[in-house]
Amino acid sequence: MSAASAITNYLSIDVEDYYQVSAFESLVGHARWEEYPSRVEENTGKVLDLLREHGVSATFFVLGWTAKKFPALVQRIQALGHEIACHSLHHRLIYTMTPAEFREDTRIAKDILEQLTGTPVRGYRAPSYSITNASLWAFDILEELDFAYDSSIFPIRHDRYGIPDAPRFPHRLQGRRLMEFPLSTSNLCGLNIPVAGGGYFRLFPYAFTKMALQRINQQERQRFIFYLHPWELDPAQPRLHGVSLISRTRHYLNLNRTAQRFARLLKDFHFQPMGLHHEILSLRGQT
Repeated sequence: MSAASAITNYLSIDVEDYYQVSAFESLVGHARWEEYPSRVEENTGKVLDLLREHGVSATFFVLGWTAKKFPALVQRIQALGHEIACHSLHHRLIYTMTPAEFREDTRIAKDILEQLTGTPVRGYRAPSYSITNASLWAFDILEELDFAYDSSIFPIRHDRYGIPDAPRFPHRLQGRRLMEFPLSTSNLCGLNIPVAGGGYFRLFPYAFTKMALQRINQQERQRFIFYLHPWELDPAQPRLHGVSLISRTRHYLNLNRTAQRFARLLKDFHFQPMGLHHEILSLRGQT
């Protein structure tokens, strides 16, 4: 690997299908998911092939619903040496739920994943990064359910998520045992610019993304957290009708370029799963 930096960063994959994203929820609620042709197995396979080609392991945040429907997919991810973590049951935004609803959603999803893998699931990521200032109570429930870390905070301003003044790098949440892995930003002129992956990876030219991530590693001497969805490697996915212009742009922009850019990223940087972070291992009693 010809890496731009010797620092090992964190790679995460949010395993959900093209019709399960929060932006489409008003059109395709989870009660209708069975009506749509699934492409998650094939698309996750593309991700797994690229990771195997570059010798990279990652954290896979898997929906409980998807795990229950495609158990062999979860077991394949685990068998290839990747970490399995929780991405909720039905991809509902946390700040639209009550604490009781969130607890049950998360408990069920975690149980499904643990039954399939035979190992504790220690990581959680909220659908659409929906732990915001309006839903910080979710951390109490994550600790209650014995998670060791969360990766739900995006320290930016956004119409659907974000805590702009949150710390930008991995840290232990104040007064808690829970570790937080915030999605990565580059601070330019006092403004946090999202460079962590997903739609931002498709929006910005790869040269800009690489430069911003190198800056985190080389100038700030920090690890970055990168994320991607399997459907982002699928330019042939069915188009949903009735989607707003902004959601359509965010979802479909440059899908045909993602696979090539992702392969370059895997060549240019070092990665590991979040569960290999030394403080997480310490919580497990492995260090």
